[in-house]
Parts: sequence; C-alpha cells; structure tokens
Amino acid sequence: PAAEAPAAEAPAAEAPASSEPDRVRLQLKWVTQAQFAGYYAALEQGYYAEENLDVTIQPGGPDIVPEQVVASGQAEFGIDWLASLLATREQGAPLVNIAQVFTRAGMRQLSWKETNITSPNDLRGKNVAVWFGGNEYNLLATLAKYNIDKDTDLTLVQQPFDMNLLLNREVDSAAAMTYNELYQVLSAGHTIDELNILDYNAEGTAMPEDGIFVSEEWLNADPKNKDIAARFLRATFKGWAFCRDNVDACVDIILSQDSGGVMTEEAQTWQMNEVNKLVWGDPIDPATKIGYLEPELFTFAANTALQFGVITQPASEAAYTHEIWELATQ
Repeated sequence: PAAEAPAAEAPAAEAPASSEPDRVRLQLKWVTQAQFAGYYAALEQGYYAEENLDVTIQPGGPDIVPEQVVASGQAEFGIDWLASLLATREQGAPLVNIAQVFTRAGMRQLSWKETNITSPNDLRGKNVAVWFGGNEYNLLATLAKYNIDKDTDLTLVQQPFDMNLLLNREVDSAAAMTYNELYQVLSAGHTIDELNILDYNAEGTAMPEDGIFVSEEWLNADPKNKDIAARFLRATFKGWAFCRDNVDACVDIILSQDSGGVMTEEAQTWQMNEVNKLVWGDPIDPATKIGYLEPELFTFAANTALQFGVITQPASEAAYTHEIWELATQ
C-alpha cells in the first residue's frame, strides 16, 4: 500500500498545473471602443477561457504606445499599425506581427464638396490636416505617388484627435477613420453628400492597420508561448466572427465597458459595422482568412515605409510570421 500511494497522488498533483489558465495581457492601440470589439467579445463569450487563457485587456490612449508596453514586458500582446511596428523594430525592439486583423485600411482624407478636392492632385496649395506620430504615412505615400512635395506644394497641419479643424473650416482637408471621425462629422449634422472622400485603399497607398504583435523574445523564451499565442489567436478570431454575426450584442459588450458614460449606442453601432468591413471585407465575406498577412501586403508596406522615411533600412521579413496563424487555424 505504501508503494501505491505516490501513484495515486500523482494525478492530483498534476491537475492544478494542467488546469491553471495561462495569464496574458493585451495592450490596445486606443481607448475601448468597437474598433476592438472582437477581443472583448472573445473575453465575454468565454472563447479565451475555452482556450485556457486568462486575458486582461489594457485600454490605450494618447500617451500609451503599445510597442513600448510589449517591448518592456508589460503585456504579451499588442495592437498596432504595421508601419509603426517596422519603425520600432528598426530602433532595436524585436517585435513581430503574428496576425493582421484588418485586411483593409480605415483611414480616409475628408474635404467639403465646395473645396473641389476630388483627387490627391487637388491637395496642391491646400491646408491638409493629418495625425502625426506614425499615422501620416498613408498621406505621405499618396503625395509622393502624385509627385506632390509635402514641404512646398501644400501645408501639412497637425490634427488633434477630433474633427474641429474641418468642422470649423480651418483646413481644406482632414484625416478620418471610417469607423470614428467620419461618424463625428456626420453626427455634427452633416451628410456624406457634403463631403469628398479620398480612399487610400483605392489609391493603392494604404498600409495595414490593427495587427496583433508580440515580442520575439517572449515568443521564443518557452516553447509553450507559441501555443499560448496560437490559442489567443484562435479565440480572438472567434470573437471577431461573433461580432460579424452579432453586431448589436458586441455593441452592448463595448458599452458595458464604458465606465465614463461617454459612448453612445449609435456611434458604436456605426463603428462596429465599419470595423467589420475592415476585418471581413466590403461587402462582408465570412470566408475571409482573418488574421492572415498576405506577403504582398507586407512587402508593399515595407517598401512604402522605407520610401517615406518611416524606416531607413529595408525591413526584414522577420517582422512577421505565419507560424502562429497556422497553428491557430490548422
């Protein structure tokens, strides 16, 4: 009997180790809103728990740089735009994109109809507002495509995180995300018919937004971490599919996170519908390979980033990997 005791105890001793969820943190690129609904849905619907993950979602803001948070070990996963990731890698932080959630870019350039800006060519001589700090590269790439000198052919204006410059007609054109600032203009009492909208996707100068990245050091520190990352992607993709099919429910999930009471159901519903197009295509195609970064898209973004000084050396293909996506979707 004495000899049998350890054998009987062994499963009990192992059970806590195998059932203990892996704790990870996700750093968002901006404040909680429907832009990130898929992650909150994966949490609320129990998809992370089903993958034995205990996920903490950390909202972002104007003073939070996801690349710095992940590089310093304060989160395992982060959301960022690819151009910004490439710039951070060049500065020595070994970050790697493991999934490209947005297949299309949501950034646009808006102007009032009466300013007659119907093509990027028409930006010559105009006051053009854009967000700096890594968000200006779609515009710079487009100007270069049309041989417009950013320093002498127009006036670039630093845009705050609202649309007042455009609404007050202090600039001729301003940047907007389809899911956020465009709605701000419409909710201020204007209609789409009053606007001209330049679409960087149509211009072929849009660089990928909202990808999921990790630190290479974390990914390779323990073989288990690749498995954790794959489980995180698998649950996240389920969350995004849930939001594709259940817009109202995902809006409710986001509104429940609004401790300050600043969100409106109407604005978040607009945002959810627009974000779904960026993830699943427009029109929405459930067969979209969510999270798969097409090599051609990476190459385009890397070349564009190099051409316009986001990076000074050609980007390495090590900046992204399909390995985790394949583990998650096989």
